[in-house]
Amino acid sequence: MEPSDVVETIYFVDEGIVSAVALMQDGRSVEAYMVGREGFIGSTAWQIPAKTTVRYVAQMAGKSRRVEARRMREMAARSHSLRVVMATYDAALQRELEQSSACNAIHTLERRFSKWLLRAHDRADGAVLQMTQEFLANMLGSQRTTVNEAAQNLMRRGAITFSRGRVTVLNRQILEASACECYGATRGTADGISRVDG
Repeated sequence: MEPSDVVETIYFVDEGIVSAVALMQDGRSVEAYMVGREGFIGSTAWQIPAKTTVRYVAQMAGKSRRVEARRMREMAARSHSLRVVMATYDAALQRELEQSSACNAIHTLERRFSKWLLRAHDRADGAVLQMTQEFLANMLGSQRTTVNEAAQNLMRRGAITFSRGRVTVLNRQILEASACECYGATRGTADGISRVDG
């Protein structure tokens, strides 16, 4: 989905990671939030007809289930339990967005990069994350050279290896020590919500 597209389908992610990316008029971009198996894409559309304001990018291949947004609104109107689950995720996502706005303005790239890697690792089914420096720079709203410098620092400290579009997490403790406080502040919100399957 692209910015201004009407959300006609809600996707529940079973495997993989999807990034919601904000696009600027000058071509720059930054990730607003990421969604893994804890969540769904098209959050507002389960309540009211809505348009997206971001571009959704699959950062790790996977699988998802989909439900027409119109059908989801009908089901939510009939089920209090479903409304509670959906609204709880929306509230958690809102808290994450609020924290991220402060994070992007205040914290250094290396701290944000460490947080981003931890969040991606939380959603991945292994230590290897397939992503290029260019992709990471776009997610972090930074330059490739700056991302490379942060990656080199984390490699020297034994946290990760990074080569040929592959980031391998070697030591989460080092990453957690390097990450900004925002990782801990948002962990257990959108990242920790259990979905009801079926």
